[in-house]
Amino acid sequence: MSIEPPAAGAALAIVTRLPPTGRMTVTTTTQTGAFAAESNHYAVDGNELTLLLEGDARRDALLALIDGAAHELRLLYYIYSADAVGTQVRDALVAACERGVTVALLIDGFGSDDTPTGFFDPLRAAGGSVCRFLARFGRRYLLRNHQKLALADGRRVLIGGFNIDDSYFASVDDQGWRDLGLLLDGPAADHLTGYFDMIADWARDPKAKMRTMTRGLNDWSQREGALRWLFGGPTKRLSPWARALRRDIATGKRLDMIAAYFAPNPGMLRRIGRLARRGTVRIMTASKSDNTMTIAAARNCYVRLLRRRARIWEYQPTKLHTKLFVVDDVAYVGSANCDMRSLYINCEIMLRIDDAGVAARLRTYAQAECGDAREASEELIRRRSNIWTRFKWAIAYFVVSAVDYSVTRRVNFGRIGAEI
Repeated sequence: MSIEPPAAGAALAIVTRLPPTGRMTVTTTTQTGAFAAESNHYAVDGNELTLLLEGDARRDALLALIDGAAHELRLLYYIYSADAVGTQVRDALVAACERGVTVALLIDGFGSDDTPTGFFDPLRAAGGSVCRFLARFGRRYLLRNHQKLALADGRRVLIGGFNIDDSYFASVDDQGWRDLGLLLDGPAADHLTGYFDMIADWARDPKAKMRTMTRGLNDWSQREGALRWLFGGPTKRLSPWARALRRDIATGKRLDMIAAYFAPNPGMLRRIGRLARRGTVRIMTASKSDNTMTIAAARNCYVRLLRRRARIWEYQPTKLHTKLFVVDDVAYVGSANCDMRSLYINCEIMLRIDDAGVAARLRTYAQAECGDAREASEELIRRRSNIWTRFKWAIAYFVVSAVDYSVTRRVNFGRIGAEI
């Protein structure tokens, strides 16, 4: 079924149907506006939001969403691995098909390249649709569908930075990726139905044009509302989600950011620096990654921001994968990092939440994460790095900004200098 995007500024229709029954339940009182430190549940504009801070909570929420679907399931993931969790999710999708649910799965061809095609045969045999978002020669070769979402019945959606892979649901003690998820239950989820179908139709068409994708990203990105779905992709200028973030940073007085990959373009760095001069900037990046060049690229940006009174930490216990931006009373949660690929190239999904209570909770979460991080300073960088180290950081920033991660991962620097 073809679904037309709403006109710019049009209000979303209120959906009155009740969510189908399933394993997922909410056991705490929702909060509106005011911050409640003990709660991860909030009501915003007629929708219920649940923050999922730990890996097992995200896994349980994903399986409950699939088990509770009554009519339709749409899933989109960058990485879908043929491991224990991947098998568990696949089997839940097969069971959904067998009870009459329409299932569509879209995975990125590069991110899921190691997953055998035959792994999804049981899902296809049950009637599910499986499509790979494949890179092709030309400009389209660099495009990655980096989004992560699971949508049930146009009513409940699970987003965040995590992929379908055991390591994204493991605990920090077990060296799982540190990540963040968000479950939305309410009418705002329905907007993603048509967006997903647009992306899937584009992926299935081997002759699809880049401009068609760019137009779709702009058409489906929302311009008004306490909750706004914003998307990223191949654009000559900043993508819709990045333009919204830039506007908030330009007028904001406080920025809290957790970014697994931090290598923004010079313009975004200048805007963050200006905010730091007039207000407060607190940034957390990774000290561990499967791609050490991205850590070096982030460190190339530190001194410029530290000189403008920004504060920067590196997360220590395990690999960091969280994507979170909080500007004053606005929060962004989703799949995008703060780097050139997320700002300009990759297909990304972000939810902009204009709610003081949610922003306060996520800011407190970011502050708590600093307890497991090491703070950087100009003096510490000077003491623990040398000219050669800083030269490698500069080269890494250039390479990460201009070259695909599939290349940078193969030319990892190994040790990139002493820890800071």
